[in-house]
Amino acid sequence: MSRVKEALLGKKSFIGFLTAGDPCIDKTEEFIVEIARAGAAIVEVGIPFSDPIAEGPVVQEANVRALSAPGGCTTDMVFDVVEKASKKIDVPLVLLTYLNPVYKYGYERFFARCKEAGVEGVIIPDLSYEEKGELIDFANKYDVDIISLLSTNSGERIKMIAADATGYIYILPTANNPSANKLSGELVETVARIRKITDTPVVIEFGANTPEQIAGYSEIADGIIIETRIVKLIEKYGADAGSHIYDYVKKMVDSI
Repeated sequence: MSRVKEALLGKKSFIGFLTAGDPCIDKTEEFIVEIARAGAAIVEVGIPFSDPIAEGPVVQEANVRALSAPGGCTTDMVFDVVEKASKKIDVPLVLLTYLNPVYKYGYERFFARCKEAGVEGVIIPDLSYEEKGELIDFANKYDVDIISLLSTNSGERIKMIAADATGYIYILPTANNPSANKLSGELVETVARIRKITDTPVVIEFGANTPEQIAGYSEIADGIIIETRIVKLIEKYGADAGSHIYDYVKKMVDSI
């Protein structure tokens, strides 16, 4: 069993997300450590990309800030800072990126570097299930989970994708599961369908604002991620965001 999957089994967990290099690469290590220290089960780190098509405006702007910072933010720079952070925390690290940067870096080189840097999972939003075969042998060779993404609109593809999933299954937000206190029937049904197919943990992303909303969604999910909140703290406080990140994550962890 991978450490990514193990981190979410048998409990309810919060996952923290930030974009590497925002506001500068020198602060990313500190912010990762603060997220882990506050109790997050997993830390997701976005590799900044010029065309993050699966992201909303908050994370898109973080990508722009990271790429525009003095010295920029390259994939190698992200690996270097993640490797440093991995030696200071005891929770799994997962990278979020896109297929083009991985292809350009080289599939085997990318996953080999993941192994060296302590990265144990990768999320690639524009990698379809049908294209996964291009990467899976390299991911398996270096013990890296490719995280599968689903939505309540995935229909009959849910069975196919869930059966092959490793690490955790990431349910993306849709109009059917917005940042409301009440769980949608479509979301509850989607999670129930997944549970019949696999014991791979289910993580839900949504735009919640309060501990009460977190508690509600944790009734059906193994993990909760609110992708924009830490990014907004970094946008607001810049290099001084560390303590604010810790306080926010601690509050969310304590609410589950």
